[in-house]
Amino acid sequence: MKKSIFTVSAVIGLLAVTTSFSSTDVVEVPSKDRTEVSHKDAKTKTYPVRYGLLAKNGTKILSGSGYDLGGFVAENTVTGEQYFSIGYQPVLPQYSEDDLPEGTYTFSGIQGQGGWVGYGTVVATVSDDNVDADGYITIYVPIAWEE
Repeated sequence: MKKSIFTVSAVIGLLAVTTSFSSTDVVEVPSKDRTEVSHKDAKTKTYPVRYGLLAKNGTKILSGSGYDLGGFVAENTVTGEQYFSIGYQPVLPQYSEDDLPEGTYTFSGIQGQGGWVGYGTVVATVSDDNVDADGYITIYVPIAWEE
């Protein structure tokens, strides 16, 4: 009797397992023909940016070292997205870590470790019209004060 109860239980269990894996439900798989658009997929034109300083006397500085400078930052005036220069470098010129998408930006210097120079801001448009002979958008951030 125990053997037949065990056999019947085993057969019912096997049927339950077998039928649970077979299904008549239709499963819809997303079509690969569908396209999704994101802002990253859009082919926005970007530009390399080169940074220099504008001395208090109006002289443009695009080379040299020893500046109390933590880098540069560009902030898009519409989106608020920020782009930084490549790491901490107390030398000029510096370059944007990523090319900037076309648009208007507020550019500023980041105070260095010494804290003996302060930098102002400049608003400029990044576009084909402002690419220089070297192939860059060159931005001169003003020195606001220095000790």
